[in-house]
Amino acid sequence: MISRTISQKILDRLGDGKVIILYGSRQVGKTTLLQHIASQSNIPVEFFNGDEPDDRKSLTEVSSTELRRLIGQNKLVIIDEAQRIKNIGITLKLLTDQLKDLQVIATGSSSFELANEINEPLTGRKWEYQVYPMSTSELISDTSQREEQRLLSHRLIYGYYPEIVTSPGSEEELLTVITNSLLYKDILSLDNIKKPAALEKLVQSLAFQVGSEVSISELSQQASIDFHTTERYLDLLKKAFIIFELRSLSRNLRNEIKKSKKFYFFDNGIRNAVIRQFQSIEYRNDIGALWENYLVSERQKRNQNHSYDCNTYFWRTHAQQEIDYIEEYNAKIEAFEFKYNPNKKPKFPASFTKAYDVKNTTTVNSNNHLDFVL
Repeated sequence: MISRTISQKILDRLGDGKVIILYGSRQVGKTTLLQHIASQSNIPVEFFNGDEPDDRKSLTEVSSTELRRLIGQNKLVIIDEAQRIKNIGITLKLLTDQLKDLQVIATGSSSFELANEINEPLTGRKWEYQVYPMSTSELISDTSQREEQRLLSHRLIYGYYPEIVTSPGSEEELLTVITNSLLYKDILSLDNIKKPAALEKLVQSLAFQVGSEVSISELSQQASIDFHTTERYLDLLKKAFIIFELRSLSRNLRNEIKKSKKFYFFDNGIRNAVIRQFQSIEYRNDIGALWENYLVSERQKRNQNHSYDCNTYFWRTHAQQEIDYIEEYNAKIEAFEFKYNPNKKPKFPASFTKAYDVKNTTTVNSNNHLDFVL
């Protein structure tokens, strides 16, 4: 098993009286992570799987007395795909309040479903983490920095889902299966979506516009759905961990673009599967989009792994001045430009560096990118 950085964070939380909630898409490695945590904890464990009908039934509308009998002498309860269990928030609250020496871990592949169930019952009673696809740092720990540098172009195409990483030669077939499952099994079931073709068009439009400002109105036209439906679909895609957004930074300059967004995929492989493009990077005309999506998604993993909580943005003006990625922490700003080719040397606009308290400006390329993602 390739060790996941987040596993130690979870192990350190065991026994503090709060439920641990793990969010992440299907196939991202949550179940394997739970099995590893159970083996490392040395605590008697009871597993439940929300995809199993009998497990759903046993944890639905159940009393604390019945829960005690069900769990027995086990001190760790793991509930996988907890969003599938009706009123799971009440069940988790009973487990936490009534069985004081019990540790509970629950996972969900949809924050839309699980968060709605647990937010009120578990107020002040939970720790929440997101489980991402594998990270560059995790794979370097498993192999070497040299090996991951060699595989960079491969990762840009196929991404970091665990089954993709561990199944060389079958990436395209597996990514198609995973993507279809994420989009058509999970998303369509979340909110009774009636237009799967429109959803597919919307996701493809997002894939072609990675790294660019996105207009919701244009997206709705491309997908042939109305504005409000487009917003709802985008919200579902975010809550199912397919995409995430980056907002524009705007505070000082008159000509700054103020309410714009960029959307990224949590994984390059999913993005490429959506548009069915797996050719090597030397034959691609979208290397800039691939590079930007890879770096922004890997930076998210890096920030969680290091418990680095910062505000993130991009910056652009109506005069076409821009900065790809910005982090703000304690009112200090770090600005980053992304160029795959190390020979390209972008300039950071003087209007930006004068208007903001900029700590550092950095160009991230294929030679120095490990400093950014590790």
